[in-house]
Amino acid sequence: MLHCNIGCAANDEACCRRPVFGFGGGRAGLRREPLLPLQAAMTVPKAPFDSIRDLFALMPGASETSRQAVRARQAALTKPPGSLGRLEDIAGFLAAWQAKPQPSIDRPLVAVFAANHGVVEQGVSAYPASVTRAMLDNFTAGGAAINQICKVHGIGLKVFDLALDVPTKDITKAPALEEKEAAATFAFGMEAIAGDVDLLCLGEMGIGNTTIAAAIYHALYGGKAGDWVGRGTGVDDLGLARKIAAVETAVARHKAHLADPLEVMRRLGGREIVAIAGAIMAARMERIPVILDGYVVCAAAAILHALDSTSLDHCIAGHLSAEGAHEEVLRRLGKKPLLDLNLRLGEGSGAALAFGIIKAAMACHTGMATFEEAKIAGRVVE
Repeated sequence: MLHCNIGCAANDEACCRRPVFGFGGGRAGLRREPLLPLQAAMTVPKAPFDSIRDLFALMPGASETSRQAVRARQAALTKPPGSLGRLEDIAGFLAAWQAKPQPSIDRPLVAVFAANHGVVEQGVSAYPASVTRAMLDNFTAGGAAINQICKVHGIGLKVFDLALDVPTKDITKAPALEEKEAAATFAFGMEAIAGDVDLLCLGEMGIGNTTIAAAIYHALYGGKAGDWVGRGTGVDDLGLARKIAAVETAVARHKAHLADPLEVMRRLGGREIVAIAGAIMAARMERIPVILDGYVVCAAAAILHALDSTSLDHCIAGHLSAEGAHEEVLRRLGKKPLLDLNLRLGEGSGAALAFGIIKAAMACHTGMATFEEAKIAGRVVE
């Protein structure tokens, strides 16, 4: 039997033989990849979360030398200083985190993590949990929005099935995950960047996961549950009331343990949240810039940020979600989104669209002529 290595409680063949689906940049072929065994990137000691905590001390910083090299080139390009605005900042950001004066993007990837949630039993979604599996089939067939966006921009796409047939426990009644299970899922997320990725866009799929994200924000940031709960997939007023009640109940039930962000993650989170957090951390270790998607992906980011406020320095917010609390979340994370298109789809769609801006920033930085090359008089120094 092929074990999925994400700590699923059932360890049954139906769950553990699920493949990981990989797609390349909109190409017609479908590549199926077995779930990878855990490598030496992270071990699970007696206290499973210790290995996660240890990683924060090892995080590399940005290369300011590389950023300054980009600024020097920007100053010589055929344009007024600073006239490309954030595009210039993006080029410097990429150089700083890739630690090279001439940044490049040759192997961008959208990684979508999919999971199911026991809290759906509380009537918090307009759709049944079975839609998560149906959407994975749609990704496989190339019929989802993210497939089209990746095709347009030439981005690779991988979709990770995180034991969909074994939902996490209902957070209103019990912790979503056991500690060892959560640590193993984090490690699996760290492995997801394998394959020489040089820019990572993160997305998710999971019916009920806006409730999960709201519970995480409520636990981390306080206020009222209703401050963080939105309509998600489009619940009516009664559904919204059920979501608020579920978040209130869950946070109250686990309150004694929520001072630790990793406990917030395992008690209120889901497998996709934990795996995304692992992917963000692995990208940091490998100096891979990250584009965050919307409301749910940022819940994973918020866990890391609560542990270390510098842990997201290699990340850009792709867009502002239409899920109302996302603006406040981004403010707390210190992130200014690249796009505001009223999106609330998930799937990494906002991050993949933002990649187009990143790609344009790179093209301008590397392709524009300097004043000297174009034989144009530079700015007059008075």
